[in-house]
Amino acid sequence: MTDSLDLFERTSALLRTPSWLGREVHEEIALAFEPGDYKITPGDRWTVVLLKTGETVYSGIGPVEIIRRELRNSDS
Repeated sequence: MTDSLDLFERTSALLRTPSWLGREVHEEIALAFEPGDYKITPGDRWTVVLLKTGETVYSGIGPVEIIRRELRNSDS
C-alpha cells in the first residue's frame, strides 16, 4: 500500500477578502495557522490579528472571512 493514513491531518487557513474586480470576486491569502488562531475586527478598515503574537495580518476593506484549508503532503 503506497498511500498512508495521516491521523493528524494538518490544516491552515485562507483569508478571503473582497476584490476591487467586483462583488462576486474574492482574493485569498494563505495563512499559516488554524482559523481559530485569528481574530477579525470589522470597522471602516477590517483587521485580522494573529492571536498568538498580536501581529496584524490584514487591514483593509471588508467583509473578510477565514476558512479552513486542508494541506496535502506536497503543501508542507
